[in-house]
Amino acid sequence: MKLVTAIFKPSRLDAVIDALSEAGATGLTVSEVRGYGRQQGKTEVYRGAEYEVRLLPKVKIEVACSEEDADRFADAIITAANTGTIGDGKIFITTLGSVVRIRTGERDEQALTG
Repeated sequence: MKLVTAIFKPSRLDAVIDALSEAGATGLTVSEVRGYGRQQGKTEVYRGAEYEVRLLPKVKIEVACSEEDADRFADAIITAANTGTIGDGKIFITTLGSVVRIRTGERDEQALTG
């Protein structure tokens, strides 16, 4: 089992959700996060005063899936989130040790399906 975690621009959220649905994702978690990478923030002007925004708004999506689905989901995210500009984001694929569905007590692969 794998956990696909993607952090990308908020403007691409709908496109990424649609792409993951088309790729077969049956569930996902979305979080609003803030951070920076190569962008190192940006300078903005508010009421005539210039100030630096160090942490930029991003979106984080997490999808637990089988090992076979992880690369397909990552490819779907890459296609949907790519704008070709700095700050497009990152995808992390990690191994899950165990998954438990709270309602039924099902574990691992059974907890991810249906």
